[in-house]
Amino acid sequence: MKQRALWSAVLVAGLMATAGCGSASGPGSSTGGTSGKLVVWDWKSGDAKAAGYLEKAKADFAENHPGVAVEFVAQPFDQYYTLLGTAIQSGKGPDVILFNGGGQIRDRSDALAPLDTYVTEDRQRLAGWDAFTKAGKVYASPVTLQGHPLYYNKDLYQKAGLNPDAPAGTWSDFVKNCGTITEKTGAKCFALGNKEGYGIQFFLSAMGSTTLTAQEYDDWIAGKRNWTSANVKRLFELWKEANDSGLNNDGVNSTAMFNDEFALFQSGKAANVIGLMSDVGHWKDFAEFIAPDKIGVMAAPVVTPSATPSLPYDGGIGYAVAKWTKDPKLAADLVRSLTSTDALKAFYVDGGAITSDTSIDVSAGGPAVKTIVSAVKAGKPALHVALSSKTLDLMGRLSQQLLSGSTTVDEAVRQLAASDTTG
Repeated sequence: MKQRALWSAVLVAGLMATAGCGSASGPGSSTGGTSGKLVVWDWKSGDAKAAGYLEKAKADFAENHPGVAVEFVAQPFDQYYTLLGTAIQSGKGPDVILFNGGGQIRDRSDALAPLDTYVTEDRQRLAGWDAFTKAGKVYASPVTLQGHPLYYNKDLYQKAGLNPDAPAGTWSDFVKNCGTITEKTGAKCFALGNKEGYGIQFFLSAMGSTTLTAQEYDDWIAGKRNWTSANVKRLFELWKEANDSGLNNDGVNSTAMFNDEFALFQSGKAANVIGLMSDVGHWKDFAEFIAPDKIGVMAAPVVTPSATPSLPYDGGIGYAVAKWTKDPKLAADLVRSLTSTDALKAFYVDGGAITSDTSIDVSAGGPAVKTIVSAVKAGKPALHVALSSKTLDLMGRLSQQLLSGSTTVDEAVRQLAASDTTG
């Protein structure tokens, strides 16, 4: 979910025009694969930290397809799915497409080619497939695992006189410790940015396993969500209460998650942040500002006594093949190169991604990444990933209204239930 710097309005307009007309000769448009070129749309190829990963992937692909050119077109993330929607409506566009796992790809699966017959050999080596699967068919190969650990700054905990190696296990103790930290250091409890409406997604998933019962959690993931449950309602109450009680930084609804929220944590202005486990807003980024041994990862504090905390994670990002490509096997071969072990290892080393390749050794990554990886085995799918993109968009708007006081928890839950029911 990394938000890229905005391109100029002129360039964005040009990209939309290209996607709309689907010109075979235009930049960023497919030439059909069989004519010697594949086009990839993503929001990663402009990132210096992904350069080594893409070079390894392209080299792997070139070994088997030396005459095929590959063009990567980096789109701005905040416009990405709008641009992609235009391409899908026209039935023309890139051959290979990067997706977030969950609702974003499931809602667009009709425009994609199933990959099951092409990726059989990768199923055991890679993890995170469920986030890219719909109705039993795989529509993308996972590149990363993505989840939402609760990071904390051990130095701030220590300065406040708290034991940095024994964070609070319950919500009430966590809030009490936050009060102590703010009193002794001036730092806020949470760094939070909800300008884009993403903050509620991270909060919902991070706190879900500590608030819902195990049965409620499993039912939610299975699509049997009970929006009238007191524990579901409690999640949204906590979201509002945390802000109303001053646990968050000021101006949450005007603070961008990427990357203003994480800058608050990195600069020591907040003691805790619900971040990511891969790619951005994560352990490797934080280590540029905070000593690696001072970056803690705690289990989310328990709200409901019968709940058991677990790491919420899924397949993070993955590459799919457009249905309109002329040679789906060729495009699928590129997807396989983009998920090859050597390429993914470079992504881990350079970008700090916890990749989908379970054979890659991450033991040298430091204590935070060790804690995260050790929690993967008992982890569960993130709650927000199970929701449709339509419901996620609504939840983002409602989360802002809850913080501003312009709606109530009961009304927000009612609207979300109606959206979830209608798909």
